[in-house]
Amino acid sequence: MRLRTCLLGLLALCVASKCSYSPEPDQQRTLPPGWVSLGRVDSEEELSLTFALRQQNVERLSKLVQAVSDPGSPHYVGGLHRFPPTSSLRQRPEPQVSGTVGLHLGVTPSVIRQRYNLTAQDVGSGTTNNSQACAQFLEQYFHASDLAEFMRLFGGNFAHQASVARVVGQQGRGRAGIEASLDVEYLMSAGANISTWVYSSPGRHESQEPFLQWLLLLSNESALPHVHTVSYGDDEDSLSSAYIQRVNTEFMKAAARGLTLLFASGDSGAGCWSVSRRHQFRPSFPASSPYVTTVGGTSFQNPFRVTTEIVDYISGGGFSNVFPQPSYQEEAVAQFLSSSPHLPPSSYFNASGRAYPDVAALSDGYWVVSNSVPIPWVSGTSASTPVFGGILSLINEHRLLSGLPPLGFLNPRLYQQRGAGLFDVTRGCHESCLNEEVQGQGFCSGPGWDPVTGWGTPNFPALLKALIKP
Repeated sequence: MRLRTCLLGLLALCVASKCSYSPEPDQQRTLPPGWVSLGRVDSEEELSLTFALRQQNVERLSKLVQAVSDPGSPHYVGGLHRFPPTSSLRQRPEPQVSGTVGLHLGVTPSVIRQRYNLTAQDVGSGTTNNSQACAQFLEQYFHASDLAEFMRLFGGNFAHQASVARVVGQQGRGRAGIEASLDVEYLMSAGANISTWVYSSPGRHESQEPFLQWLLLLSNESALPHVHTVSYGDDEDSLSSAYIQRVNTEFMKAAARGLTLLFASGDSGAGCWSVSRRHQFRPSFPASSPYVTTVGGTSFQNPFRVTTEIVDYISGGGFSNVFPQPSYQEEAVAQFLSSSPHLPPSSYFNASGRAYPDVAALSDGYWVVSNSVPIPWVSGTSASTPVFGGILSLINEHRLLSGLPPLGFLNPRLYQQRGAGLFDVTRGCHESCLNEEVQGQGFCSGPGWDPVTGWGTPNFPALLKALIKP
């Protein structure tokens, strides 16, 4: 109460003396492209303030994350807290996928399961303490009735749950959002029959997603879902360095706790930032954090058949201007930079920055039920992210049944295995700046890792085989 009184006094003093806004040292004092000044905020307007204490021993935390996420480390199956159990799971033979399999009129759960080789038996068992979660921001909310109708229409050929197990936070009233509907429906149909939570975060941070509010909520809970998917993001340059680094520290804590955090790579390709006729690509955050697994997007080569995948031109990807390249991806990125025949000019991107995405999945042409209406052809990495997250939840199910811990922070293992268990996407480029130098083209996919589709899209039986090992 005393802190609140002091803060109210300071704000009142500031309003009375007409003090001006003072941005953090790294924030620009000019408006970025796409923003318009509407003048001073009314003195009666309520402001939401977030106070985050400066974190200590961040370097030690980084080393801990590396130790618990590296399969070669003795601390990877719990260190001294447990003995590594032997696996009792039998592997299924990998099915052979023909070049063309059936017609479809839009991506549904059955199309996802067909493309990624999920059988009717590939669902949660209901006997493990396994759960998954998605987060909703920006006044986006799902409706329980929409989820039930979606499963009635599209969930007939596999066991599933038709309701969310738990909503953490305030679920708003009014119309459902397509974004929130998409996230819940495809997380629960890809990670079928697995208990699902929804984290609902009201309010905004500087008119954008309150990521720190959500992360602090996770930090203060002792029992959490193993996999979290988030389909939201901002331009790196739109956020202050202090805020980005504080959020990133919370990502490190989540990784140290053994959580798997997946973020959408964005829907603007490489992005574009233009200042005084100088152009460069515009990375997205949290997609650019080294401590999350970032998911890009693909399309079917033939949009009406379950075929091989190519790049979805909107798939976000590139190189961070804030975070240095983590050691786990140095070899893969160096291979891409030395072998790609279609690199943009070096002035457009920071080749030494954290490169993303790490993986991908279909992001084009989804069916979604929102406000009781089936809506076709919804697209974006907001779709590919919950799909990949649900598939990882199924793999966690097998790990838990075999006495193994959940996957945790996936990236070190993902890069060590060099794409094992993933369909490599080698065709297509994503969009970028519309100018003479790059003519709207950013990066292009190729063999192995690339900053458009990462290592590729999931082949469930092969990915299970690669990730079930202790």
